[in-house]
Amino acid sequence: MNATLLSVKPFLSEDFLLQTETARTLYHDFARAMPIIDYHCHLPPDQIAADKNFSNLTQIWLYGDHYKWRAMRTNGVAEQYCTGDASDFEKFQKWAETVPYTMRNPLYHWTHLELQRYFGIDRVLNAASAKDIYDEATALLNTPDYSVRNLLRRMNVEVVCTTDDPSDDLKYHQQIAAEGLDLKVLPTFRPDKAMLSIDNPAEFNAYVDKIEAVSNLSVSTYDEYVAALRQRHNFFASLGGRLSDHGLEQVYAAEYTESEIRTIFAKARSGQLPTFEERQKFKSAMLIEFAIMDWEKGWTQQYHLGALRNNNTRLLRELGPDTGWDSIGDFPQARSLSTFMGMLDNENKLAKTILYNLNPADNEVFATMIGNFNDGTTPGKVQWGSGWWFLDQKDGMEKQINALSNMGLLSRFLGMLTDSRSFLSYPRHEYFRRILCNMIGNDVENGELPADIEWLGQLVQNICYRNAKEYFQF
Repeated sequence: MNATLLSVKPFLSEDFLLQTETARTLYHDFARAMPIIDYHCHLPPDQIAADKNFSNLTQIWLYGDHYKWRAMRTNGVAEQYCTGDASDFEKFQKWAETVPYTMRNPLYHWTHLELQRYFGIDRVLNAASAKDIYDEATALLNTPDYSVRNLLRRMNVEVVCTTDDPSDDLKYHQQIAAEGLDLKVLPTFRPDKAMLSIDNPAEFNAYVDKIEAVSNLSVSTYDEYVAALRQRHNFFASLGGRLSDHGLEQVYAAEYTESEIRTIFAKARSGQLPTFEERQKFKSAMLIEFAIMDWEKGWTQQYHLGALRNNNTRLLRELGPDTGWDSIGDFPQARSLSTFMGMLDNENKLAKTILYNLNPADNEVFATMIGNFNDGTTPGKVQWGSGWWFLDQKDGMEKQINALSNMGLLSRFLGMLTDSRSFLSYPRHEYFRRILCNMIGNDVENGELPADIEWLGQLVQNICYRNAKEYFQF
């Protein structure tokens, strides 16, 4: 028994997830020190502008984190300790009690990586260690070195692309830009409400009114609506924006005429609910308009597809959206994707594009779809994005990397992003890099790839950083 225990590798050692000597060389000598370009996240720009210090570990770690809330609820923790009125330490204590039960869930790895990388805490978090860890991390968070900007610097983050509605005034991005920081914080154009709200005329008109006010343009027709949204797109570009993003069940690709869309807009603007078919046409037309705006500016468009949101209607009513009631959906993707991208490609107006799937059953669909529209004009013009949301864990990343390798060019891959609201999420890039290096290292030591460490090291660095740097022109 003792001899067996002595042979067990220590938890989260410097060679965590690195099973071979080649993997260790690729990670430590090539991947580890590369800067981070976080080209899709949900960090709040107001907190970066204020260079906020969080008061305690719960506030930076548990507020808004529905990954942790889902685990706590599954472990039998009452809602008052997730989104309710329990004290911050009481919430942390309940999370600490849950952590031992998260073994083999990526939360277990992420939790301890974050404690190590940010706070130098290498103890396992559980009910017994909770108070000491909470006090130690909280004390550090109240020092200048642990302001949010310094947390980003600590992780070698070079670019942060937030996610912003066209109606946002972007005042915090303006403030950050005026300071001339070494860190780039850029807005990303997320115009889903501009088209999805057509399903509710009251919400749609309230949104159109917001766009009218922020653009200072009158909006009574469809053409005026597009003009106002293009003005907002231009404003995002003026502050360094280079990406758009959509979070949809599927892309919309219904056939329509401009005359039809003008009529549908007028109908909704007058407070009437367009038919289902009309709403599908309107969403399709708007999606094309946004895609053309991106193409005109040389931007990159992103499509996050396949989430089934807000499943628990009772708790959605009580707690609101983004509180942990979403799951993987099983929507057909291939036909609409092919039609939509073909519509743009036929007019030679297909911008650089990144596709993300949430259902792993769509892995090979997305891996092959990108090859249909890579036309040789830009290396990796159409990309299959990294494992997203429920798939940004070891198994999900490995399956995505394998499918991309089998059916595309892993060497042109843009690598990892956080898609997170937390300033403590950046060890997920390390997690990805270790997994990538381990997979390539295993291939080398199995004789499936040549032991050309310099070339493989360059390939790893490209995937971790340089491909994104060149692709987005940051």
